This record gives sequence, structure tokens and C-alpha cells, in this order.
Amino acid sequence: MKAKEGFKLRDVCGEKIIVAEGIANIDFSRIISMNESSAYLWSHIQEKTFTTEELVKLLLDEYEVDEATAKADVEQLVQKWLEAGIIEA
Repeated sequence: MKAKEGFKLRDVCGEKIIVAEGIANIDFSRIISMNESSAYLWSHIQEKTFTTEELVKLLLDEYEVDEATAKADVEQLVQKWLEAGIIEA
């Protein structure tokens, strides 16, 4: 998988959000808000390809969470990112 070009993580008034940059990505009907762990993952996958296994490893390395929980969370997050159109398989 890969993050689509033109989507950048920004801190706006203490809120982590994904901002679309460039004419092709402009859609003001949605703002994609990130919690701390999803923002952490996004910051590590921008501009490169990644797998769900790599995301799970990142969570395990950064947070005190068991592998089953990390895997379930990553699968749910990846699905949301796909639905939001900010990554491509």
C-alpha cells in the first residue's frame, strides 16, 4: 500500500489532521482527523510503500499493546484510510 500523493499530516490548533494539497485533492466536504497513534503511523508511511505488518510493528515498538490488538487496530485503520481515499492498495 501507499499513501496517495498530496495528503499531508498537519497540526492545526493542537489537532492532527490530514490536509489535501494540490487542486486534484481538494474536497472541503471532509476533514480527516487523526488520533495520536494514527498520526504516528501516518508520519512513518508518507511517501513510501508499506504493509499492514509494518504498521503493526510500528505500533508494537511505540506503544504498550499486544500484537493481536495492534493487528486488529491496524486492519481497522487501513480500511478507514482506504474508504477516505488517502491510501491506495
